[in-house]
Amino acid sequence: MAKPPPAEEETAALRRRLRKLVASITSGCAGADAFDEAAAALASLREAEVGGSGKDTRGEETRPAEEAEAVPAQFLCPISSKIMRDPVVVESGQTYDRRFIVEWFSAGNQMCPQTQQVILNTTLIPNLLIRSMIAQWCTENGFSLPPLENQEEDHASNSEQRTYDEIFNKITSSSNSTEQKQAIKGLRLLTKRSSEFRALLEERPDSISQMTIARFSTPGLQNDPQVVEDMVTIILNFSLHDSNKKIIGDDPEAIPFLIWALKSGDMGSRSNSAAAIFTLSALDSNKEKIGKLGAIEPLIDLLEHGSIIAKKDAASAIFNLCMLHENRSIATSSGVVDVTLRAIGDQSLVEESLAILALLSSNYDMVELMIEFGGATCMLQAIRESECKRSKENAAVVLFSICMYNRTQVKEIEEDENTNGSVLASLAQNGTPRARRKAAAILEMMKKTKPMHNRHSSC
Repeated sequence: MAKPPPAEEETAALRRRLRKLVASITSGCAGADAFDEAAAALASLREAEVGGSGKDTRGEETRPAEEAEAVPAQFLCPISSKIMRDPVVVESGQTYDRRFIVEWFSAGNQMCPQTQQVILNTTLIPNLLIRSMIAQWCTENGFSLPPLENQEEDHASNSEQRTYDEIFNKITSSSNSTEQKQAIKGLRLLTKRSSEFRALLEERPDSISQMTIARFSTPGLQNDPQVVEDMVTIILNFSLHDSNKKIIGDDPEAIPFLIWALKSGDMGSRSNSAAAIFTLSALDSNKEKIGKLGAIEPLIDLLEHGSIIAKKDAASAIFNLCMLHENRSIATSSGVVDVTLRAIGDQSLVEESLAILALLSSNYDMVELMIEFGGATCMLQAIRESECKRSKENAAVVLFSICMYNRTQVKEIEEDENTNGSVLASLAQNGTPRARRKAAAILEMMKKTKPMHNRHSSC
C-alpha cells in the first residue's frame, strides 16, 4: 500500500491529537492547559487543510474570495466565510456550517461566535430551509451544490436501549393512561436531548406506528391535546436524525398522523407538525407522499391563521414541498399566492413569502394569479421597504416573471415607479447579482415600450 503524502500524515496526526484532547476535556479530567492546546491544535489543523494550496486535504477547491462576494451573505458560514455545506442552528438561533461549529465547540468554546451568548445545549438542528435555498441558488447560478460532510454515526448504549424499550412498553402495554402519558412525555424529552435516542428508531422502525395505534386505542389518550403535542414533537425529534427521514416517511401511520394534527390539533401541535413535515420533506420521496396525502392545504391555512412561530414553520414546509414541481400546482389551487401576497402586504412574513412566490414564478398560470392579486405593486413595495437583499432579489424575480408573461404590466410598473420613486434603477446598481440582472432586464423592457407609447400619444 502506498504511503500517504507528508501533508496528509501531518493532518491525520493533528486530528488524532485533537480527538484525544477533546476526549480529555469532555471527561472532566483535563487541566487548564488542555483547552489552550486544543485550540492551538485546531488552528494548526485548519491551516493544514485550508492554507496555502487553495485546496483542502480531500483535493476540493476552496471558493475564491472574489466568488464569495457573489454569494448571498446568509448562505455563508459566519466562521469560515464559505458557502455552507450542512447548515445547522445552535441554541442561540444562529446558523453555522456543521463542520466549523463542531470544531468551535470541540475546541472548548462555550459561546455563540456571533452573539457571545453562552451555549448550554450544543445540540445542532439542521436548517433545511437555508440548505434548500442554497441548493436553489446553486442551480440558478451554475454552481455545484456542496456535498454534505461525512458524519459520525450515533450509537446508543445498552442502557439507553433498555430505557427506550421500557418507555415504549409503558406507552403500548400499560393499562394506566396516566403512566402512558408520563412515558410519552419522557420520550419527548429524551428524543430532544439525545441524538443516541433519536438514532434508535433505525433499530425499532415500527415505534411510531405502535405509539399512534396505542393513542387511538386508549380512551384516556384519544382526546388529550397534550398527548397529541407530545407525540407530534417526538416525531419531529426523530426526524432530525437524517437516517430516520425515510423510516418515518415509509411508516404508514406517521405522515397521516402529522397531517391529522396539522388540521385538528392546538396551535402547539400544528406548529410542530409543520416543523416535522418540513424536516421530513428534505427527501424528494417524502415531498411526494406529503403532497399526495393532503398536507399542503392545512399548511397554507396555518400560514394564514397561525401564531408567528407556526406561520414560519408552515412557510418553511411549503417552500420545501414546492421544490417538487408536482406540489406547486397543489399549493396554488389551495390559495398560496393570495395568502403570501397578503402576508407581504401586512409585513408579517415578508422574507418567507417572497421565497415561496419566487419559487412559483416560473409557471405562467401561477404568475397570472399573482397579477390578479396585485402582485406587481406588492413586489415594488417589497423592494422599497425590505432591508433584506435576498428578499429584494426574490421580489425582482417575481416582478421580472410578471413582465415576461404579461407585457401590459410593464407600463403599470413604469407608472408606479414614476409616482412612488424609482427603486429598480437602484436595485440594478446595488442589488445581488441576480437582482441586478432582473432589475436591468425590467428597465430594458420599460425603455422598449416608451417609443410605442410616444407614437400613440402623438397620433
